[in-house]
Order: sequence, then C-alpha cells, then structure tokens
Amino acid sequence: MMMVHTMNRESPDKGLDSGKYVRYTPEQVEALERVYTECPKPSSLRRQQLIRECPILSNIEPKQIKVWFQNRRCREKQRKEAARLQTVNRKLNAMNKLLMEENDRLQKQVSHLVYENGHMKQQLHTSSGTTTDNSCESVVVSGQQHQQQNPNPQHLQRDANNPAGLLSIAEEALAEFLSKATGTAVDWVQMIGMKPGPDSIGIVAISRNCSGIAARACGLVSLEPMKVAEILKDRPSWLRDCRCVDTLSVIPAGNGGTIELIYTQMYAPTTLAAARDFWTLRYSTCLEDGSYVVCERSITSATGGPTGPPSSSFVRAEMRPSGFLIRPCEGGGSILHIVDHVDLDAWSVPEVMRPLYESSKILAQKMTVAALRHVRQIAQETSGEVQYGGGRQPAVLRTFSQRLCRGFNDAVNGFVDDGWSPMGSDGAEDITVMINLSPGKLCGSQYGNSFLPSFGSGVLCAKASMLLQNVPPAVLVRFLREHRSEWADYGVDAYAAASLRASPFAVPCARAGGFPSNQVILPLAQTVEHEESLEVVRLEGHAYSPEDMGLARDMYLLQLCSGVDENVVGGCAQLVFAPIDESFADDAPLLPSGFRIIPLEQKSTPNGASTNRTLDLASALEGSTRQAGEADPNGCNFRSVLTIAFQFTFDNHSRDSVASMARQYVRSIVGSIQRVALAIAPRPGSNISPISVPTSPEALTLVRWIARSYSLHTGADLFGSDSQTSGDTLLHQLWNHTDAILCCSLKTNASPVFTFANQTGLDMLETTLVALQDIMLDKTLDEPGRKALCSEFPKIMQQGYAHLPAGVCASSMGRMVSYEQATVWKVLEDDESNHCLAFMFVNWSFV
Repeated sequence: MMMVHTMNRESPDKGLDSGKYVRYTPEQVEALERVYTECPKPSSLRRQQLIRECPILSNIEPKQIKVWFQNRRCREKQRKEAARLQTVNRKLNAMNKLLMEENDRLQKQVSHLVYENGHMKQQLHTSSGTTTDNSCESVVVSGQQHQQQNPNPQHLQRDANNPAGLLSIAEEALAEFLSKATGTAVDWVQMIGMKPGPDSIGIVAISRNCSGIAARACGLVSLEPMKVAEILKDRPSWLRDCRCVDTLSVIPAGNGGTIELIYTQMYAPTTLAAARDFWTLRYSTCLEDGSYVVCERSITSATGGPTGPPSSSFVRAEMRPSGFLIRPCEGGGSILHIVDHVDLDAWSVPEVMRPLYESSKILAQKMTVAALRHVRQIAQETSGEVQYGGGRQPAVLRTFSQRLCRGFNDAVNGFVDDGWSPMGSDGAEDITVMINLSPGKLCGSQYGNSFLPSFGSGVLCAKASMLLQNVPPAVLVRFLREHRSEWADYGVDAYAAASLRASPFAVPCARAGGFPSNQVILPLAQTVEHEESLEVVRLEGHAYSPEDMGLARDMYLLQLCSGVDENVVGGCAQLVFAPIDESFADDAPLLPSGFRIIPLEQKSTPNGASTNRTLDLASALEGSTRQAGEADPNGCNFRSVLTIAFQFTFDNHSRDSVASMARQYVRSIVGSIQRVALAIAPRPGSNISPISVPTSPEALTLVRWIARSYSLHTGADLFGSDSQTSGDTLLHQLWNHTDAILCCSLKTNASPVFTFANQTGLDMLETTLVALQDIMLDKTLDEPGRKALCSEFPKIMQQGYAHLPAGVCASSMGRMVSYEQATVWKVLEDDESNHCLAFMFVNWSFV
C-alpha cells in the first residue's frame, strides 16, 4: 500500500511521541485533496467540519490537519516556482544560443571588414605608383565581383506560365534572405535602446551603408513555428500601415512549400506624399534543420517574372529579399528572425520629407519590431498571462485598435476607390477637405448600409500636415491626450457624437477655446510593453445658457494612444479617437479623427551644417526653408511631421456648413498646437512665434491687483524700484518676470486650481494659459510643500504673505522642478476682498 508521510508536531496517537511521522492512507489523502482543490486555506471551523464529515479522518487532530494544509500549500508554491525557474532557464538557454550565433556573425563581419580594410590599403598603395589604367581595371574587377554577388541568370523564362522560372527567383530570394538574417550580407548595427535579455523584445539591428533601408530583429516567442508563420503572413493584422494584401496566384513547391504572387498596398503616413505598393513573390518552405522560412522579394524587370497590376494612386516601391525564419526551440516555442529590406523611392517625395523614407530606424519601429511585438502579444494572450478588464476578449480589443488606425489612415489618404473626392477650397490651401458619399463602404462591410441610418448622407474629412521643430512627438501626444481642453471644442465634439443618434445636431461654429469640459480617461487595455493603450474617454457635459442645453450630456470617445515613450528611437506617436455611444457594442461604427507625429532624422549638408526647414502648413513647405548649409546657431534641429485629420458626417443640406466649420476647426487646432509646442518644449532657435501677452481688461486688472497686494503685504515692490504704474507696462513686466508667478483660486470647499501664470510660470508647469486651469495646486506641490503651505496658511490669511522654504514640485508633464524659495501672498481686489493666492517660485529648474 502506498503511504504518504508528513511531519507531525503533535501526534494524535498518545503512544507516539511528538515529532514523529504520521502515516496517511490513500483514502485520507484523497479526502484532503478534494477539500484543498476547493479551499487551499480552510478556516478552523472548516477543518473541524471536515473531520466530522469524513469519518476516515476522525483519528487525526485538527491541529494536524492544519499542518497538512500548510505543507500542501508549500509544496504547491515550490512546484510553481520550479516550473517558473525552468521556463526562465529555457529562455536563458535559448537567448544564450541566440547571442552566441550573433557573436559568431559579428566576428565574421569584423573579419570581413579587416580584410576589406587591408585590401583597400593595398589598392591605395598600388594606385599611388601606377597609372590610371590600373584603377580602371580595379573598377572593372569590382563591378564583376558585384555582379557575382548579385547573380541574375536570364536563361530561364520567368513568367507566370513557367513555375521553374518562379522557383529560380524564389531560391535566389531564399539564399539572399538567409544571408541577411544569419549572415553578413548586410552591415548590421544594434539599434540604440534595444538591449537583449530574457524579458526584452530581442535583438534589434538596423542597416548601415546599405542600398535602401533595412532592419532586423530576432527574439524568443512561446508559440509553435507554424502558428507564428500563420500570424506573420496575415500582414494587415499587425502592420498598421498595410491597406490590403491580395494573393493573385499560388503555386505548389517542393518540401510542402508554396510560391505566391502577392500585391500589397500600403497607406501613406502623411498627406504630403503618395502611398506605396509592392508586387512581390513570397516563398514558404521548410529547411533541412526543421526551420520554417517565409521570404519575399519584389518582381521587377531585373528579376523577371510576370508584370504586376497597375495602380494610379500608388508609387511602386521595391522589396529586397526579406522575410522571417522560425526555428523550433527546445522545450517549446520558437526562435524568430525577421528581416525587412525595402527601397521606398524617397526621391519621389518632397525633399523635406525624404528622411521619413530613408530611415532604417523608422522602418524598424513600424515594421520589424511591430511584427515581433504582435507575435509576443498573442503568445501572452494565448497563455493567459494578459488579463483585460471589462469582460472583453483581447482579440476584440485588438480589433478596435486596428479599426481606429485603419479608419484614420483611410481619412489621411482619401483614396478614390474608397469613395473620396476633393471639395473646393475656400481660397486658402492650408486645409484639404474631402467628402465621401459611401460611408457604409468607408466604415467596413460589416455595417452594410446601417451606419447613420436616419442621419447623414456622407462623411467629410478636413486634414492638414505641418512640420514641427524641436518638439518630441511623445511629449506632444501626451499633452494632447491629458489636456484636451487646450485644443478641443466641446460643441464640435457634440456634433461628432450626434452621428450616433437618430436626430441631427445643429452645426456649431468652432469657437476659440470652445466649451471647457472635464475628461475622465478609463483604461481598457495595454499592449505587453505598454507602447500602445486603448481607452474610453468620458467628456462631462455642461450647459452655459438655455441654447446650449443640447451640450449638457456626457459623451464618450474610444481612444488609441501610442508612442508616448520618449526613449524609443524612431517611434511614431499617435492619438486617434472616435465617438461611441454608451452601449459600446463590439460592432459599433467608428469614424476616427486625431493626430499622428513622426520624427524626421536630422540630415547634414555636405559641409557639415544641418539644413533647417521651419514649421508651417504643407502649403508653405516650398517657401519656408532656410538656405541649405545655414546652421542652426543654437544647435537645435530636431524635426517631426504632424498630420491632423478630423471626420464629420453631414446631410445634403449641411454639407457647406460642415465644411466651413471643419476648416475653421482644424485651423484653430493648428494654432493651438503651435502655442502648445512652444509651451511644452521651449527650445532655443524654435521658429514658432512666442505666445502673445494677454491684453484683456481682466488681465490688466489682475496684474494691478497682484502688484498692489504684494507691495501692501511685504512692503517691497514686485518689479523693483524702477517699475512703472501703467497697466500695459505692469502687465509686460509681470509676463516677462524671471521668476515663475502663478495665481490659484482661494477656495475652502474644493482643491485650489491655477487661474493665471506669467510666461515663466507656464514654462515651469509645461502648460499654456488654457490648460493651466486644469492643474490643481495639491497635484503640483510635493508632500513637504503641501505641509509647509498648510502650516503657513493662517499666517498668510492674517499677515497677508509668507515665505516657503526650498522644495520640489511637479510640472503638468510629470517632470520634477526644484526651487530655492516660494513666496505666497493674498491678492486683494479694489474693495479689499480676497480674490486669489499668488505664488512666486524663485530660481526654479528642472531636476
């Protein structure tokens, strides 16, 4: 009979000494295990009940039952920990193997470079003592070597009717792809910020001195090879810039492989350049070592093969041999190698935009790393490691993200075959307006004709692109997300939300500042590495007059935010949102609008100076350039391109009104972003015009109160002995004061919020005058600062002012700010009643 042993601290048998082992019968163990499955940690009452219900346990004391459960929980914990350590060990072994292979490849690359260096030195030494004929001969030899490295046999008739010719192209593509994935065909350099490790995304490298642009990634994924291949072949599911993939022909090949002729269309990321398409051959096969490989290359006149489908709206790009190699990993999972190598025909886009099409870093983030992240995301969802709230499946939430991106890309590109057509301009060319009279097709076939059933006969899109200088994309998108009231008009939001209701809403006039509204962000899901988040935004409605009662209801937006990590090199930042109703059905129609900011790599001119193209709307690109070779005197030359697109529904009677509102709205957003750009990134050399000094009568009165109260309470002059008393002069002196001066509300029943600040105060809080009113005082001061203010508050109210010691506070973007001293005083109105509190932070700086 099998006997189970456990340590007994207090033996139930009086004949047994304490510390002896108690022997449990299989029946007793089975009874205890049943209870453990239901309740691993039973209470004292539950253990006593167990003994009463199970006569076979009657000879065991309750205390001994408690010891059994303790031991059982300990064994379970040890088992789980052992399994976890085994998994980590497998990952480490696989990663070690990957790193050793990468080390071998790098050693080969070093040897190759050393050989080339020696050969070049020899050629230079030889050419110095010979005639130019030898150098010409060297050029011929070099050209022959180049031809040998890039064989292009023409003896086979490579067309759709000759599978042998296509197989020849496929085998060449396979050999070239493998030489890039695991060999030294491309001079790879590790991408900054991508360090390998068991929990990292993997090893990411980009090309250097390569024809076209290329990126490579390799990492571990806990999925079987064929499942990985199935996921990656479905390019539209993970590549957000992919519009469609059409497989026009499938030809069986050896080893159970296939050859496919594929036509792919890609969205243009901005309104400033045409979209790209590819005509490629894709070859899938198994290698002798059990690995599975899928490689792809363009079919061109040089390679032979059939001619691809023509397209007037696209520029034909070339895919050099690319693909993915999937190797089975011992103990389960796969080792994945991905290579992307393309030539996007950068010469066909405006010069200022070419860095976007010549950057291997951007290619790595948008394609290579995105593919690896997507596979890892699905692997963790499959294993149950990722849990999302709200009762929705991860696949459903992922579909929402894809639909938001796709809808935004459709709006930015405005393809004719999607039903888009341009609308006449209002005389200015800064905003492009397009209309679409087939919204059912625009929003997806799953909606049929049910979208906008009783309202709206079409969709209108207003869009623009602009160049930003010295504004990090991640910081700007974070600001746009967290301070919606800075740029959004609540009335326009209400009009967009009306498309989800049966009754139309009056077309608003976009007002400067619009209606302020509070937003509440409710997170739905995040990707594994938090590079993208899906959330619901509730906009709380307010009515300010009887005619605005239609606005006094909450509205909801489904919002996708990505690229907010400032440390990601070459990353695109995006904020896309669409109105939804309270039901938030899985098949809810979406009409996305939003912002996309893509960094442009700094390019140097031949003489070493950087070209500096200033920010302006797309229409002013040609006229807003600095002369080539003119260096930025401040050394700042970080540029990015911002694309804005907003979509609205309209009916036959409101089309012109909606178009006028949309143009005015997008123009107001452009102006807001230019002001925000200066506020959140006050870099030297920025060409944005500075924020104008507020000159309203209210501002002049407030400044007079601030200066008079300071002098009254402290006995000193706020601006020194040479200050002037006129309103305009006082305002300019306060606005340009070197210390940060801020005013906050003086409330006893609510948290004080800031109401006014000078330029230095706005810089310190990294905000603007409008967004300032969303910032609360207690969220800005740290704990010691709040305690110091509370202790001095009675003195402030009685004496009129107080000095706070040096401390630390936080800007609206979360950055820490240190200051040497803060002076707080009570601002009095003309009738001596309390108006607000004023703060002056002396000698502040970012930590």
